[in-house]
Amino acid sequence: MSVSVHETRKSRSSTGSMNITLFHKASHPDCVLAHLNTLRKHCMFTDVTLWAGDRAFPCHRAVLAASSRYFEAMFSHGLRESRDDTVNFQDNLHPEVLELLLDFAYSSRIVINEENAESLLEAGDMLQFHDVRDAAAEFLEKNLFPSNCLGMMLLSDAHQCRRLYEFSWRMCLVHFETVRQSEDFNSLSKDTLLDLISSDELEAEDERVVFEAILQWVKHDPEQRKAHLPELLRGVRLALLPSDCLTEAVSGEALLMADERTRLIVDEALRCKTRILQNDGVVTSPCARPRKAGHTLLILGGQTFMCDKIYQVDHKAKEIIPKADLPSPVYVTGGRGSENGVSKDVWVYNTVHEEWSKAAPMLIARFGHGSAELENCLYVVGGHTCRGQSPGWGSRCKASLVWPP
Repeated sequence: MSVSVHETRKSRSSTGSMNITLFHKASHPDCVLAHLNTLRKHCMFTDVTLWAGDRAFPCHRAVLAASSRYFEAMFSHGLRESRDDTVNFQDNLHPEVLELLLDFAYSSRIVINEENAESLLEAGDMLQFHDVRDAAAEFLEKNLFPSNCLGMMLLSDAHQCRRLYEFSWRMCLVHFETVRQSEDFNSLSKDTLLDLISSDELEAEDERVVFEAILQWVKHDPEQRKAHLPELLRGVRLALLPSDCLTEAVSGEALLMADERTRLIVDEALRCKTRILQNDGVVTSPCARPRKAGHTLLILGGQTFMCDKIYQVDHKAKEIIPKADLPSPVYVTGGRGSENGVSKDVWVYNTVHEEWSKAAPMLIARFGHGSAELENCLYVVGGHTCRGQSPGWGSRCKASLVWPP
């Protein structure tokens, strides 16, 4: 068809009306990609060859540049690769992983499994296939376990996968005892280890787990790491260690006694431990700061008015045992007994000596309320009176004998 024929047809059919039809073939992008993939496999019109290991992958620059900002920059900014007809990744990229990424570029589909997810995340980030990187990260989120969460945390941190990093970080804190036994633990940087052990969210049934973990890390490379021990010790709640463990650490751990700075830290912890055991006021030192409670179940009382001990459900041994290493004291406020009705009594439990004592009663008897400590004051909020009414809130200084109205 010549130009003049087309112009004649335009003038003949032009009536001034907007008689138009829009044709759209929804499958056209898939058809084009599929045909481009066929051309690639037959090495037709390919203009660049990617090498990984000893394998070659002929490709089309336009498809690569449209799929990845990495290749777009490589082919358009005057780099050597924009002039050469080969790009060699050598051994920096596994041929199987590159093949998967190229299949995605030419088909928009990729199969992610346990064997390739981590490699796809790394390669997707390096070559800026960000959709593949994010899909691999989502797959790893669903396959996150205590045994691999530390490795996933390090991987996601290196490749800007924020969501996977946060999930992994939380799992590391909850399962720290398992994490410290993993292969990656001894390879942690000092800063990452310090962030973990300093967190109030770290869950450990015994602070000994944290203390032994930092010693394990230092002893893995003592010459390079012993200088970090004082800083790491400050992240451990040393005053919450059992007395025998703290005493043994002082007398038997050469690493602790070899540095004046660590000796001062241990001495402070011993002083704080003594104050805790003697119930000598509130100990505010960071070495005595309790971590947030994990998933420990404590049993205290019930339908009776009083009980003489606090018990813990040991989920590992599957038994109920007396709990004596809680931060002291424990306050029990109000409640409802089967014989005595609603109480306004306040009882204090000394977890060291396993003794109960009675404190100043609340102004209003209540049950079903909430209690909390803030800045050395005890607060009670809400709940019910014997008539089912909400009694509001009250507070008193823990050292005081009275509740102000």
